[in-house]
Amino acid sequence: MFLHDRRWLTLALAFALHAQAADAPPAAGPLHGAGATFPAPVYDAWAEAYAHATGNTVRYDPVGSGLGIELATTGQVDFGATDAPLPADRLAAAGLRQFPAVIGAVVPVVNIAGIAPGRLVLDAPVLSAIYRGRLERWSDPAIAALNPGLALPNTRITVVHRADASGSTWLWSRWLTESDAAWRDALGTGTTLAWPVGAEGLGNEGVASLVQRTRSAIGYVAYAYAREHHLSDVRLPSRDGPVVRAERPAFEAAVSAAHWRSAADLDGALTNEPGPRSWPIVGASYVLVPRTGADAPRVEAFFAWALGSGADVANALGYVALPADVARLALASLRQD
Repeated sequence: MFLHDRRWLTLALAFALHAQAADAPPAAGPLHGAGATFPAPVYDAWAEAYAHATGNTVRYDPVGSGLGIELATTGQVDFGATDAPLPADRLAAAGLRQFPAVIGAVVPVVNIAGIAPGRLVLDAPVLSAIYRGRLERWSDPAIAALNPGLALPNTRITVVHRADASGSTWLWSRWLTESDAAWRDALGTGTTLAWPVGAEGLGNEGVASLVQRTRSAIGYVAYAYAREHHLSDVRLPSRDGPVVRAERPAFEAAVSAAHWRSAADLDGALTNEPGPRSWPIVGASYVLVPRTGADAPRVEAFFAWALGSGADVANALGYVALPADVARLALASLRQD
């Protein structure tokens, strides 16, 4: 199982195993999905609970958004997953349908001796400067100004970023692009970037593990990985000003502020949503399904179960389940010809 912390998984499965079995097609070999590492913990938990509830098997390989898109496009998997939604013209050219499945957050994390989780405050200009190689030590006055009274070491910052094409990088860079002109001009938004500095980690797991074992490091990961690796999360200013900590109420505040009213809204990002309590780097993870795939009905059945009976699984693992009305829009978009 992808997560090593069985406490969270046991709690999640306890919710799902009490749900009624889905009206799913009979088992005909395992469904195979691959893609984003961002939602992998919840997809693994959903797969285990779904097997108990229906007898149907789902296997998910967390290979990164970029490879997930490629495998779905070439028909090598029954569904792909990406945290950077594809535009309509690319979906049409690839013969794919797309819908959101779960909502999560990207969180900056650090490994600094004496700095407790949720204690350090950073903002977009400072993070931009760190990741552009313009700010190199934790004792820098720009960091000290955001953290009065906090003892900051005069150690060199080790920057950690993704090595692979990543939806987490897309969300991270989208927020920085929206929030800092220097970042927008230098690097912009993308699943891969021309990083000027830093060590590389493969997938969210690779970044989390590298930060965990590297003193004075900073990285960005999906919230579930920060929690799993017991990393010190960094507080950020909300779009409206007050500093907020990465936790489910802040993610839910961002989701509540979003406007998903029709299928056309489903690929909207959730970065910098309004509200003083909204975490600024929130996004959905998307499923890609071939329009002509023979297993499309079984994929639909799995995600219909996941978006209903699996909602408590997602919430227990630190994600945010799709609101019921958004889940209905997502499933309707999957069924469209």
